Amino acid sequence: MKRQFTILFIISLCIIALLSFKTTNDNDTYIATYSSYAENVINTQKAIIGCLDSANLQNEKDVANLKDHINRARLSLKAADFWLRYLEPAAYKKLNGPLPVEWETEVFEKFEKPYKREGAGLTLAALYLDEEHPTKDSLRNLILASINTLPTYKADSITNELKTYHHFFLCNRLYLLNLAAIYTTGFECPETEQVIPELKQMMKDVQTIYTAFNSSYPSTPLSPAYLSLYQKAIQFISEQPSDYTKFDHYTFIRDYVNPLFGMNQQLIQQYHVISHSMVDYSLTKTCTSIFNKSVYNGQNAKGIFIRLDDSAALAELDALGKLLFYDPILSGNNNRSCASCHNPKQYFTDTTVATAFQFDHTNFLPRNTPTLINAQFNHLIMLDGKHITLQDQTKAVITSPVEMGSKEQDIVDKVLSCKEYRDGFRKLLQYTPQEKEITFSHIASAITYYYSRFSKFYAPFDDAMNKTADLDAEAKAGFNVFMSKAQCATCHFVPQFNGVKPPYVGSEFEVLGVPADTNYKALSSDKGRYIVNPATETTNAFRTGTIRNTARTKPYMHNGVFTSIEQVIDFYDAGGGTGHGLKVNNQTLSSDSLKLTKPEKQQLIAFINSLNEKIRFESAPEKLPASKNKALNTRKVGGEY
Repeated sequence: MKRQFTILFIISLCIIALLSFKTTNDNDTYIATYSSYAENVINTQKAIIGCLDSANLQNEKDVANLKDHINRARLSLKAADFWLRYLEPAAYKKLNGPLPVEWETEVFEKFEKPYKREGAGLTLAALYLDEEHPTKDSLRNLILASINTLPTYKADSITNELKTYHHFFLCNRLYLLNLAAIYTTGFECPETEQVIPELKQMMKDVQTIYTAFNSSYPSTPLSPAYLSLYQKAIQFISEQPSDYTKFDHYTFIRDYVNPLFGMNQQLIQQYHVISHSMVDYSLTKTCTSIFNKSVYNGQNAKGIFIRLDDSAALAELDALGKLLFYDPILSGNNNRSCASCHNPKQYFTDTTVATAFQFDHTNFLPRNTPTLINAQFNHLIMLDGKHITLQDQTKAVITSPVEMGSKEQDIVDKVLSCKEYRDGFRKLLQYTPQEKEITFSHIASAITYYYSRFSKFYAPFDDAMNKTADLDAEAKAGFNVFMSKAQCATCHFVPQFNGVKPPYVGSEFEVLGVPADTNYKALSSDKGRYIVNPATETTNAFRTGTIRNTARTKPYMHNGVFTSIEQVIDFYDAGGGTGHGLKVNNQTLSSDSLKLTKPEKQQLIAFINSLNEKIRFESAPEKLPASKNKALNTRKVGGEY
């Protein structure tokens, strides 16, 4: 009996060992694919160095050979992009940084000051080769910086992620978002003729990753439906022209990328995928369309009421916020309200002036009034990124001596002198246990909650992408121009068409060379981001705003210098400020003409018009809450100027 038990025990151990070996072996298939792709990235970049050593940078043939090596290295990088960009996004800037220097403006800036980050890698190397007098040392340094960064991806902190399935679906989510937002636009591909060939090869390489993953993790696989649609996507792009200006971006995203994203999101929920990365800070797990307003969120519109979820209480908060938005009691002279500059029926901006009056009702503010609609989809608020929350921005405007000219305690006292406000906020105090009394934060949060409600509406383009309606041919063509030849999508990213690109944790700033007037006699004197974060690269830089509702929110640019969409398109088409003869040493916009045709410009406008959201605006309050201070009871709804 003892012997039989021993034999059974040994057999059991053997079975366990075999099962363990099988699991490890399957897991090794996936990890081996990762290692192979990563090793290929290193080898192809080392080949660039080898080619560079014997090259003459004044010889066209040698330069062409170097570019060929760089393009091959780009293909190997894109094959591994699925992992590299997600698993270590900071290191990725050394592999394929789009700019020589960036000042970190991700969500982390909400907790620490921005810091300088130098880029390197293949994109910058290709761009540098096209400069007038490139040197071997500078080019070598760009590639070596990338090669020296790659061991980061072999660290245990990275490779251990590969041992569970969780990372895969998060990597895949970012990959799909980038298919929609950057991989077809030339955002980080300096030779536009390579954009679609890179895309075609990358999608095939990712299909190999999918096969390896399903083999290694059979209990949490990509579904057959997903794999089938992905194969159809590959077939679709294989039949598309290699010219990215002729590529059907619209159909690619609508029929393939967006549905694939939805399937992946469903698998994230089904498999209870867990994230430990700040990369996923803004993204939601439950949203199944890229063109759903809940796909990501940059701001907490509720502010101090963040814990408040009761629908009835939220309705009360909204009602208070609406009254306050129209109430000049918030200003120092009781004559100016939020609605004075952010007219709700003008898409929460002022379309009648380039810049609004200052508090003195004599001088004008230096910047155009930005729309508040979709403001919550930015991580940094104001055109210079001065504020990190909507509530901070609201407080700053109300207390600014040139805007609303009030003081914090005066505001609280005046608001609480009105019984309707006092009773309303006292009722809501239970939802802010961190504060025992009504504060300026309660007032500011009610305001931001109210106006953010108008950011939840959709445009015809969204309906088309979600397949609930069709889009006219002119607008479809315009979207394809937007994503390619016009280069708009290299700064205005899907789905908000603002400067927040996947994974939607950072706000991009650009230097466009905006003029002081339409005669282009001088550059605008506004230093923009430099005022908040002084640096050479931030001089004259402004946060990229949304193109949604553009047709309804003129005038344009930070100083309201342009009064029509046509003027804005012509400005970009000519190469920004530099293209118009202004000296802008750090312009991030290409100074080359886009050479857009008149029909292409009309198509662009048709697409831009398709982003006009179907917002249901409301009438202003009929009256404002009465105050026990009778001197305050003559104030007018919306203010006087």
